Amino acid sequence: MPSELTVTDPPARPAVDPQTPPPARPYRRLPVALVAAWLVPAVVYPLHLAWLLPPLVLLATASLLRGGRTLLDRLVLAMLLLVGATTVAGLLFTVWPWGLHPVAVSGTALTALAVIATVTGRRPTLPRPGWTDLLPVVATVAVVGYLASPWLRAGNLAGRLSLLALGEDNFRHVALVDAIGRLGGYAFLDPSAARDDIVSLLARYPQGWHLTTAVLDAHLRSATGTPSGASSLSHYGWWCLANIGLFVLTLLWAAQRLPGPLHPLHRIVLTVVVGALVLGSQLPRLLIAGYPSEVLGLALAVALTALVVRPLASNREQLVLLGAVLTGIGFTYYLFLPPAGLLVLGWLIAHRRELTHIRRTVFAVGLVTALLAPLPLLLGVFGASQTEALDAKAGPELAEAWRALLGLTPIVLIGLVIQARRADRAWRRHLAAVVVAVGFALAIALANLLTGVQPAYYFMKGVHLATVGLIVGVAALVLLLPVPSGDTPRRRIRAAAVPALAAALAVLTVVTLCGLTGWCHSLLVVNKQSWTQLWVQRSVDKPSRVVQVCAAAYRRHPDQPGTVTVVLDRTGYRGYVESICLSALQGTTAQTEPAIYLPMFEEPERTRKILRSTRGPIRLLISDPAAQRRVDKLLTRYPDLRGRVTTVPMIIKY
Repeated sequence: MPSELTVTDPPARPAVDPQTPPPARPYRRLPVALVAAWLVPAVVYPLHLAWLLPPLVLLATASLLRGGRTLLDRLVLAMLLLVGATTVAGLLFTVWPWGLHPVAVSGTALTALAVIATVTGRRPTLPRPGWTDLLPVVATVAVVGYLASPWLRAGNLAGRLSLLALGEDNFRHVALVDAIGRLGGYAFLDPSAARDDIVSLLARYPQGWHLTTAVLDAHLRSATGTPSGASSLSHYGWWCLANIGLFVLTLLWAAQRLPGPLHPLHRIVLTVVVGALVLGSQLPRLLIAGYPSEVLGLALAVALTALVVRPLASNREQLVLLGAVLTGIGFTYYLFLPPAGLLVLGWLIAHRRELTHIRRTVFAVGLVTALLAPLPLLLGVFGASQTEALDAKAGPELAEAWRALLGLTPIVLIGLVIQARRADRAWRRHLAAVVVAVGFALAIALANLLTGVQPAYYFMKGVHLATVGLIVGVAALVLLLPVPSGDTPRRRIRAAAVPALAAALAVLTVVTLCGLTGWCHSLLVVNKQSWTQLWVQRSVDKPSRVVQVCAAAYRRHPDQPGTVTVVLDRTGYRGYVESICLSALQGTTAQTEPAIYLPMFEEPERTRKILRSTRGPIRLLISDPAAQRRVDKLLTRYPDLRGRVTTVPMIIKY
């Protein structure tokens, strides 16, 4: 094992002789460090510079880690550790009196880092940056910049609503981030207290991404609480793009970590191929449909796989990171917890002899992880019956899931089997990880079939997990490409023609098959227009009727406390989406729940149900003459409703 670990993570030299006890001098610096830990946040916060604190905490965390060879390794590992730690710290934020206040959050984080540095005797140090660090960062910026182009074009409320309305889940996630910001912590810890802030179906939804976003947003604005109205939607959109950026960066990092040392030609090809597969697959749909929790869950799952496949040199750091990432998955998207837990269990069994030397660390990390990681899952399953969602149906995207699974799996497995014959066991571990991910997706499909339904919604989620594992495994195929060879620089330059041509053909083939050249549509999607093209080419100058109605209602009719406001349109579903949009903008998702989340969309039954089931005053914003006629007939039929129903004509021509 040591020979393969040193491929990427050579053990760092101890700062002191292991036989010599650490000097007492570092403890003398602890009071100064603790004062600075609170003084810096207290000074920058009133200056509206609290946005500097998260990068400071990230750099400080990275400087105390010793795993990884490059600066990018350290920063990615630090981000993973902080994401997991933040999801756990959210439990503390929920009960202490300061909520998500930037001074309290960052002061506590810096205090913990100061104590850790003192106890371990580690001095802050970072590897020197290199060009290998720059390549994944540049690729991530390019991908995120491309995906951000429609958001940049949408300079007004209607334009950005037209993008968010592509997935109605976006409006629910906006409301959940807003509720967590107002509550100052997790909503699932006290659903009764969150009853006035969030719809009941989200009360026990895994909220790790939402809490992390609310914490970062509070630092960005140097303010507590959350922005409201159009500002909340704008912030949400940018955080979703940042979330995609973290996912892409983690994917590129894992793909380049898997092979160990890479030739520059292989590194460039692998970067382009991974980016093309992301943009040409179903993965951008996660941004469009509004699945930020799944995006972060996938990023954490990819990172955990990378750590299991090629572990860190220090078993203690490895354990802490595995525990943090596994807990982050549990708090963010616990559907991926079973396969992730299986990978961690496999690593523990494989390293059981080495771990006997650090039994206390194993016990402490294992106990905390075992108690916390499954907590959201247990609350969701036993507190909200969320297992019923396993039978949720899917749309035509189901065919794309099968296409990705059946198209990528055989090709990548062949490459992994070829590489698994090498002495480096990382290839065999990743082969096993891919088998686990693919098997997990097929197990969900089998469970669906046994219950009498077709593989659907959560089968697709399992395929997404398998897809990212397969994309990382493409490194096995890239390594089959030839590289320049020769005993002198001149001979290497002459011998570079064939490898360069092979690399160019490989890149061109993948980019073309992923639909990025425009010569053909992507083979990984069903429609001629890929999900990336659907998003990037989305017109923001001509918003849909739903968007126009929502924006007009928000501008013209502010929220009336104590009154439930609902939008009615020609069809029940259109009014449903318009009402969700308006309630997210007005921060009234909990108050409007009885009038929005009804089991039917047929009219006039839906309107009748809205009027009869909603208690207290209700204001109907009527955006279509047909809806007005429905309401008039119902008020004639039920005259007792006239005393608490107010109708507001709001005819929008489209």
